[in-house]
Amino acid sequence: MMTVLVINSKGGSGKTTLTTNLASYYASKDYRTAIMDYDPQGSSLHWLKARPADRHPIHGANAAPAKGGMALHSKHSWIPVDTEVLVIDAPAGASGLLLKELVRRSNYIVIPVAPSPIDIHATADFIKDLYLVGGAITAKAKIAVAANRVRNRNATPYATLERFLNSLRLPFLTSISDSDIYLQAIEQGLGVYEMDEAESATERREIQPILRWMDGAFPNRFGVRADDKLINLESSKQYAAYRAVRKI
Repeated sequence: MMTVLVINSKGGSGKTTLTTNLASYYASKDYRTAIMDYDPQGSSLHWLKARPADRHPIHGANAAPAKGGMALHSKHSWIPVDTEVLVIDAPAGASGLLLKELVRRSNYIVIPVAPSPIDIHATADFIKDLYLVGGAITAKAKIAVAANRVRNRNATPYATLERFLNSLRLPFLTSISDSDIYLQAIEQGLGVYEMDEAESATERREIQPILRWMDGAFPNRFGVRADDKLINLESSKQYAAYRAVRKI
């Protein structure tokens, strides 16, 4: 099972946007996909409830702590044993044993960062914790960052964020805009790859580098290029192996 962890200790970084779009993309390619939502607000699970019945199914697991801080262990937090892609929507402020467990079980870790001084400072501290507390130094997971909820790439806050992301010794994958298309997708229980291609072309290109990175090809370090082509999963090594196992 491939496990993707979407995490940042700072709330409001747009983790659910990435979680739902990654999960819906892989589900649309016939991977048996699940979302594990650790956020007490359950945003990813609310998205699943709005998902149309005629779309590829995605299993939802509620891993949020119950009242009193105890972890939720029930059928609601169960992941099917045949799951092929698991996307984890991590809670804000994850630390200690929970952070270690999330890092340990992940193959890929994507850290979304919003363009504000508070978010940049909080993310810098979080990345330190990710390595010192979460055990990312010895973990096998590949880690990358993405700018998220970007309103104006020409504004000073984005320039500051870009300098910060480029200063990290981590791949800077892409810049994801604060677009209404993402909001429409969330409301409809869809991902941008499931929406009309003409309406969501820009948003697809923004998500594209993350998919390419997880497929093993290093992305353009400075974000999305105008000539980036949409990923063809069917021609990738991962999909070829998948077809062989499933005998499609």
